[in-house]
Amino acid sequence: MTTMLEVAKRAGVSKATVSRVLSGNGYVSQETKDRVFEAIEESGYRPNLLARSLAAKSTQTLGLVVTNTLYHGVYFSELLFHTARMAEDKGRQLLLADGKHSAEEERQAIQYLLDLRCDAVMIYPRFLSVDEIDEIIDSHSQPIMVLNRQLRKNSSHSVWCDQKQTSFNAVAQLIASGHQEIAFITGSMDSPTGVERLSGYKDALAHHGIALNQDLIVNGKWTPASGAEGVNTLLSRNARFTALVASNDDMAIGAIKQLHEQGMSVPAQVSVIGFDDIAMAPYTIPSLSSVKIPVTEMIQETVGRLIFMLDGGAFTPPKSFTGTLIRRDSLALSHPG
Repeated sequence: MTTMLEVAKRAGVSKATVSRVLSGNGYVSQETKDRVFEAIEESGYRPNLLARSLAAKSTQTLGLVVTNTLYHGVYFSELLFHTARMAEDKGRQLLLADGKHSAEEERQAIQYLLDLRCDAVMIYPRFLSVDEIDEIIDSHSQPIMVLNRQLRKNSSHSVWCDQKQTSFNAVAQLIASGHQEIAFITGSMDSPTGVERLSGYKDALAHHGIALNQDLIVNGKWTPASGAEGVNTLLSRNARFTALVASNDDMAIGAIKQLHEQGMSVPAQVSVIGFDDIAMAPYTIPSLSSVKIPVTEMIQETVGRLIFMLDGGAFTPPKSFTGTLIRRDSLALSHPG
């Protein structure tokens, strides 16, 4: 493997001069630069990027930790696309680390990115608790931002969507349309998002004086198949419902298909809404009404805060977002009651 010293000898300069050319620090004549770059090309020399980054005190990279249970979904594609695009716009390379299946593995993924000297790290946690995340932030000098989780101690390090309020608002709109019997398919209950969306549903019913019927709640696993199975479970209980809320669009699509298979018309007999407003939502039959989560705006806020910190700024107060129900054909404008 070619070394920097060999490049220096080939170019007829000192090793220190080669280092100055590569780092861009210090004056080097254009003629000397040309000789150094020519020697680099001829020798096939590849500089040690980590060593250069340590010397420059910046790797120009942003890290992102996401558990792989999200990888197969459309939501993750949107999250990753916008994060990569924002990092590129800010002149940074995005490095992805897998949080895998436990809090310890999420912690290891964060440490991996910190050990690679990422300038800053974003976390989309599933398993780490709020207290554990606060402890990690307190233990490291690199800026760390948390997506979709509200922190207690380091609240300015978090950007989140208020999933509970968003779910409350969506269910309240169904009630305003005349629905009283509203079924709910949960997400995975080890997911904070799944827990909060169910909580918002329950709070909306209570706020409008509608008694909670446990027979109208079934557990899902974020997949279309679990949405279809949720409909089967509801029907096996002989549960009556005029509206169905699924905790994500994949389950809503599976639920609509199964309702059709069972001879139930959407939205004439059952209105259906999902969450996340995936790109496919307007193209299902009927087109799917869905709660749009402002992923783009959340990513912009997160990356913007990190870059601001790296440029010497201080963390500003925390910011939360709420989703918006996008009405399409799967939701009747009103229910006859």
